[in-house]
Amino acid sequence: MLHIEEDEQIIGTVTYYWEHQPSLWLEVGIVIYRPEFWSGGYGTEALTLWIDYLFDSMPLVRVGLTTWSGNTRMIRVAEKLGMQMEARIRKVRRYDGEFYDSIRMGILREEWAQRSGT
Repeated sequence: MLHIEEDEQIIGTVTYYWEHQPSLWLEVGIVIYRPEFWSGGYGTEALTLWIDYLFDSMPLVRVGLTTWSGNTRMIRVAEKLGMQMEARIRKVRRYDGEFYDSIRMGILREEWAQRSGT
């Protein structure tokens, strides 16, 4: 886990977790704690640096991200990073009495390398 800072203040974290470590199936996560820091580019920048680090430091083939269909900001960040929607599991997340889809997105090492020009 790494902290995201602005003006020496922790405003969020980026993490990863193993979906299945023997096959190197890794997922990333991000949280920006306060709404005043949402939509300010912090998430895009933090995830870009985090994914760079993960691909540079581990023999990963793919990095994934899972969110829910109500989190349109997260979906947009993943799309900006070049991630593709790989799965939509319908009506499995409940929030405020409504059901939402689970969204699984991912990017392969070679796609990330193409995106960043390395």
